[in-house]
Amino acid sequence: MLTYTGILKVKNAEVKVSEKFKKREFVLTDNAQSYPQTILFQLTQDRTSLIENAKVGDEITVHFLLKGREWKNPQGEIKFFNSLDVFKIDLPKAGSGSTSVQDPNFSNETLVPTPDDDLPF
Repeated sequence: MLTYTGILKVKNAEVKVSEKFKKREFVLTDNAQSYPQTILFQLTQDRTSLIENAKVGDEITVHFLLKGREWKNPQGEIKFFNSLDVFKIDLPKAGSGSTSVQDPNFSNETLVPTPDDDLPF
């Protein structure tokens, strides 16, 4: 599990990619003076609403997983893709403090390897 805190720069609408898959992308920036980072994150399926109450300009913290996959296009070329899949967002609360919005189906237990895991390294 990774976390990143930044300013919400862009909040896109939900996109229905197929009958079984929907996603919503948003961009955070850290506003560093020398080399600011602008990072694209995504919410998928039932989690697309987690960012609904955030406003452009809000400082938010996202909890996410780095995912990657291989895809072979119709021409036979192999392509690789990475995504930053968000499962929890800490939003600013009115006044002080923050509030968390998390996918109720996500469990941190799924991130802890067990001795039976077959890891490639």
